[in-house]
Amino acid sequence: MSDLIVLPGQGRKLVTKAQEVTFKATGAQGSSVSVFEVVVPPGFDTGAHFHERSQEFFYILEGELELMAFEPAERTDDDWLDWESADGDRLVRASAGSTMFVPPNTPHAFRNATDQPVRMLFQCFPSPEHELYFEEIADIWSTGRSVDPEAVERMRSRYDVKQITPMRFQPPAEETT
Repeated sequence: MSDLIVLPGQGRKLVTKAQEVTFKATGAQGSSVSVFEVVVPPGFDTGAHFHERSQEFFYILEGELELMAFEPAERTDDDWLDWESADGDRLVRASAGSTMFVPPNTPHAFRNATDQPVRMLFQCFPSPEHELYFEEIADIWSTGRSVDPEAVERMRSRYDVKQITPMRFQPPAEETT
């Protein structure tokens, strides 16, 4: 079968404790848009960021995410959860079927504040910038050592990710009996 048809569960997969990304359409296939299926684990927060060149589209397939896509009246560098736009926009709790389109230079973020994984379809233009980004961040997360935030910041800046607030991964504490 050609790589132009990707069945459920198929596609190149990158899995770490902080992400699961399955490549569905890539620059290698001739696509100008990178398309991924992403599983967002509980406790994962991208941190607020923006892209000067890239535009993104998110479609929640299963679960619930907190989403934000606007310029806040005041940017804070620690957390985006209380940001508000001059028009009163705030984060949105979005469930399956919800979408978020992010034009260039628009601050945005998402966080899984639930105790269940969230599955979403993620598209990014232009290809292959986010493909390379996901490959490199998977390498960083899979080292088994603590993640150096400065190394992540340097890596993200190479891929048109201008970080405003920190990326965080704080999985819920496991219950002990």
